[in-house]
Amino acid sequence: MALHQNLIAGEWTGGDAIPNINPSDTNEIVGEYARGTADDMKNAIAAAKAAFPAWSRSGILERHAILRKTSDEILARKDELGALLSREEGKTLPEGIGEVIRAAQIFDFFAGETLRLTGETVPSARPNIGVDITREPIGVVGIITPWNFPIAIPAWKIAPALCYGNTVVFKPAELVPGSAWAIVDILHRAGLPKGVLNLVMGKGSVVGQAMLDSPDLAGLTFTGSQGTGKRVALASIEHNRKFQLEMGGKNPFVVLDDADLTVAVEAAANSAFFATGQRCTASSRIIVTEGIHDRFVEALTARLSGLNVDNAMKQGTHIGPVVDPSQLKQDEDYIEIGKQEGAKLVIGGNRVERETPGYYLAPALFTEATNQMRISREEIFGPVASVIRVKDYDEALATANDTPFGLSSGIATTSLKYATHFKRNAEAGMVMVNLPTAGVDFHVPFGGRKGSSFGSREQGKYANEFFTTVKTAYTLA
Repeated sequence: MALHQNLIAGEWTGGDAIPNINPSDTNEIVGEYARGTADDMKNAIAAAKAAFPAWSRSGILERHAILRKTSDEILARKDELGALLSREEGKTLPEGIGEVIRAAQIFDFFAGETLRLTGETVPSARPNIGVDITREPIGVVGIITPWNFPIAIPAWKIAPALCYGNTVVFKPAELVPGSAWAIVDILHRAGLPKGVLNLVMGKGSVVGQAMLDSPDLAGLTFTGSQGTGKRVALASIEHNRKFQLEMGGKNPFVVLDDADLTVAVEAAANSAFFATGQRCTASSRIIVTEGIHDRFVEALTARLSGLNVDNAMKQGTHIGPVVDPSQLKQDEDYIEIGKQEGAKLVIGGNRVERETPGYYLAPALFTEATNQMRISREEIFGPVASVIRVKDYDEALATANDTPFGLSSGIATTSLKYATHFKRNAEAGMVMVNLPTAGVDFHVPFGGRKGSSFGSREQGKYANEFFTTVKTAYTLA
């Protein structure tokens, strides 16, 4: 089996391999991928630093052509890359292909943004002086991505970084190196100069730490756990570098008495359980007013009983496996915690056996939960959700906002009054009305509040806030 190597200074390098295991079939090795060292990371950062002066002054047509060519190849290979993604991460094949298409759309968007780089010319408060306000790249950007969206999240960080003239050092999650390697290979062959994009795969405690310790990173964008996010922040403050954090959520989905039951059930099931619940935007707190509560629970339980948990590559699978044994144990531990706290497990929560050995878990739904239980406060990151009964809209809104997180928030209602009020008063970066809390567009800002996020938004034109710095220049006429 061929070794997929790291890319440093335009050269594929590295020999210490780790297997990429398929969570739908643990007998299958998806591929062998290099495990980088701290020295590899230092060399990658040095290469990116050396490449920055030329790339930061490169022409917009050169950047446009590379990003557009990347988008075209990703889209042309969507079935192949979607299968690779699903084999290494465990989301269903349609979900995998959908994520690949989204990555292609992101690169296409930022290819266009290279042709829309603008500034301002304004009059000075003083006579005969002109003022130009421009945005410039910040320098070498470190990118650390999680395992749950192994091609979309790298895309929405790498594409704007390159678009605005930065050079990149990229460390993907160790669980999902395949999608990361593929996207870097495509960019490399699309014509990126040596050192502009560097890939160092490996353990976070080794290559990730070397990235945090480097004084040569001008910016670091991170998506992952709160604990690691705090370490990224502390290290970045020490080096006076710009940093951006996305750290998950405990997202509420509110169902009011006036909701369309079919719409509410479908949105809740999608929010909580699709992609195996392994989305930072997943809704694991379903807050339901008492007038519709019993009918909603009955309908949602019936919907879950019809969902097929199986191999991600198999046609008809609704929910694939959990990503790995440690995540499966975490899910099961929280299910036990929920029982001990007094919540009622109405369906699921058990391991299931399938044709191929994998980390299969039936989606778990609790009722009679309170917002003070650990299963309602802490991010589980699996197919586990809790229904919290409330009296009315006011209590639902207060419960929804009573969380240390603030990424996504949703409501099912046919009332324009409540929908409008909720959009204004939900303490979250993104709000959904009669839609799943998970599922966002590629051309608009993504991000949250409170413990979910720190720094400027990702995606869309708002990405320039992180990947550029503002310069104000004065000229005497």
